[in-house]
Amino acid sequence: MVDVLALVEARLRTALGEPDARAAVTFLGTDRIEVLRFTEGDIVRYATLGMSAQPMADPTSALADPVKGPRAELVLSVRAGLADTDKVLRPLAVLAASPQVEGLVVAPGASLDVGEPLWPGAPFSSVLVAEAGGLVEDLELDAPMEPVRFLPLLPMTTNEAAWKRVRGAKELEERWLSHGTDLRDPLRKSVPLD
Repeated sequence: MVDVLALVEARLRTALGEPDARAAVTFLGTDRIEVLRFTEGDIVRYATLGMSAQPMADPTSALADPVKGPRAELVLSVRAGLADTDKVLRPLAVLAASPQVEGLVVAPGASLDVGEPLWPGAPFSSVLVAEAGGLVEDLELDAPMEPVRFLPLLPMTTNEAAWKRVRGAKELEERWLSHGTDLRDPLRKSVPLD
């Protein structure tokens, strides 16, 4: 059996360089989730490692397939030095454990909420899952396993999350784009939604 997590970590190192910090969290009844921190200039990236060890299972399935099913890891990018964003490690691990704990299939367009600020003083408690393939290329695995996708997370304010529920992810992303929103700003205000 292929060691998926070793391949995932190698892909992250190839795309983002050497991690300068890592932390591990284990929740009762789940596999260990690590969060690796990569710093490049004024950007800090946090990537989960462990979510892709098992495929995500459809919550309506009676039995989870141990081989087939989507696999993913989460990547969050923020500007360094503006907030204590290292406190995002536990919330990120919670989100990465959600497929095991809650039977969620995390996919682009989904909203994930941790119910508390992502870091101290953050105006965000939820994130929008964006399309994979930009920053870290998908990791192909031997068939019948599906590739590991590296899904970017875009922090959303409470108002943006509510607006997204009504209008959809695409419209929120277009709103951010049309207003030139810096989605990496850890202290940014909500985009105008009127």
